[in-house]
Amino acid sequence: MRLVVLGATGGVGLEIVRQAIARNHHIKAFVRSAARLRPFDGQIDIDQGDLLNPDALEQAIRGCDAIVSGFGPRLPISKTDANLLRDFAAALTQAMRQTGVRRVIVVSTAFLFRNAIIPPAHFLGHLLFPGVVTDATAMERIFLTSGVDWTLVRPPQLTDKAHTGRYRVRDGRLPLFGFKISRADVADCCLRTVEDSSTVRKILGVSR
Repeated sequence: MRLVVLGATGGVGLEIVRQAIARNHHIKAFVRSAARLRPFDGQIDIDQGDLLNPDALEQAIRGCDAIVSGFGPRLPISKTDANLLRDFAAALTQAMRQTGVRRVIVVSTAFLFRNAIIPPAHFLGHLLFPGVVTDATAMERIFLTSGVDWTLVRPPQLTDKAHTGRYRVRDGRLPLFGFKISRADVADCCLRTVEDSSTVRKILGVSR
């Protein structure tokens, strides 16, 4: 598949790129700075630009089969990034409508699972990261009402542990005792999801 990876220089994004290459996808990374992608020179295409600019996104995604996004704010979140995810979703869905690209996989957060009990994800999110919950909620609302073929992947706490390919996925809920998952396994889930049409317009909880 011809995939555009957004947030390709973050922890999840770098793993998406690495694993997508191994799966023989054709990859384009659209990033603000390409420095962290130097290990992939000659293996992927790279465009540089502003991920909040719908015109720039339109040029980057035109002609692709799907978009996989690990884009997100860096912690601690600055005041200027308070609405980063919302603005990103607005720009991307506008670009998708303009280009006719329909498929997108987006990494969100397990903090939005109101029905999670162990762990109490929504409670912990509101307690510890209320800004993330507010912004991610706004982002998801835009995708849900956009008309595109979205899948939202909601992981709990991310770790830097190795890629195992062994994790749990639940439709519409966080797996019980789903406290952590590696960034590499979230990337694996995203790539399996983009290849699976049965996940269109579903919210997936994923954890170790």
